[in-house]
Amino acid sequence: MNDNKTFLGNGWSFPPALERVGTPTRMAAYEEKIRQSLWTLLSISPGERVHRYDYGCPVRRYVFEAMDISTQTLLREAIEHAVVMFEPRVDLNRVDFEVNDKEGILNITLDYTIRQTNRRTNMVYPFYLNEGTDLAGL
Repeated sequence: MNDNKTFLGNGWSFPPALERVGTPTRMAAYEEKIRQSLWTLLSISPGERVHRYDYGCPVRRYVFEAMDISTQTLLREAIEHAVVMFEPRVDLNRVDFEVNDKEGILNITLDYTIRQTNRRTNMVYPFYLNEGTDLAGL
């Protein structure tokens, strides 16, 4: 293991997965583990975790709001707060949004720097605004 990356962490991938019967759980390490941690943080609303009631990011709170500049500012602040509180391995450089009203998708781009390696990277979290709302065809 590379000593300068041990701080970044390693462990089970998320969600936990098996390659095939009888093999150990798939593992994730270093930058991939941080990416999975950020993905999990954005996917969980505060209050969902029993033992970490405050863990999560209230992205779903804004699902029925108009994605104007005011809502984007509130959402950006919520994301920044969650990353500062729950992901100490990164410095968040910026949060950007790309709204696709036609398809009902809000792409949330996190640009961050991994503190231990000083490596700048980004990830895109697709948030589906209209998912589960087209019930007419059922």
